[in-house]
Formats: sequence, structure tokens, C-alpha cells
Amino acid sequence: MELGSILQTTVLVSAVLIILLVLLQQRGASLGAGFGGSGELYTTRRGLDKSLFNATIVFVLIFILSILGILLIP
Repeated sequence: MELGSILQTTVLVSAVLIILLVLLQQRGASLGAGFGGSGELYTTRRGLDKSLFNATIVFVLIFILSILGILLIP
């Protein structure tokens, strides 16, 4: 396999994983939050929620770097 096809596969896989990770993250926002009535308190991320958040950041960085690689490699 050549480098271009590896980078394209990396972009595709990381994009799908980012979508899944974002959908798995829990949000405490209810319907009232959409109208400005949010009564949410600040909470820290713990356990699985923190792991999902960190994995999302890692895959976003992989996604961005692989796109830059595709753009810079002729």
C-alpha cells in the first residue's frame, strides 16, 4: 500500500470513530436547556466519561494530522 491510501483509510476510520465517540458521550442538557433555562452545575469528568472525552481528542488530532498529510504529500 502506498502512503496516500493509508492516509485516506486513516481519515475514514478516524472520522467514523469520532462520530461514534461523540454520540456515546453523555450530555446533561434537557429540553429546557435549548431555551436558555439551563440549571446545570459544573461537574468534572470521571471514569468512562473522561476516557471517552480523551479518546475523542486523540482521534480528532489523528484526523487533522492525516488530512494535513494528504494535503502536503503530492
